[in-house]
Amino acid sequence: MTRSETPPPGWTCPAERALDFLAGKWRPMVIFWLLDGPLRFNELQRRLGAITHRTLSRTLKDMESDGLILRNDHGEIPPRVDYALTARGHSLRPVLEALERWAGEPRPA
Repeated sequence: MTRSETPPPGWTCPAERALDFLAGKWRPMVIFWLLDGPLRFNELQRRLGAITHRTLSRTLKDMESDGLILRNDHGEIPPRVDYALTARGHSLRPVLEALERWAGEPRPA
């Protein structure tokens, strides 16, 4: 489909669908920190900084339901849970790297 064509009913722009996966402030940052490997909840929260426990918990649940991360419960007492990216989550690496490059470019005057 070209930009000049009228989209069929129910069609959504691929860029819009991609941005839905990166919506919000925290999702790209969670993906960034998990690119190097699994992290436990508290370590992820420390790396993210200003995120609340509730917001991180909700973000992780949403990302898990979207197939971006896996929650690994080790079944131990005390509980030990870590989070890792799925293949789909890892596939966002080039997108985040492109955004990082773009953000680092000097702004035009």
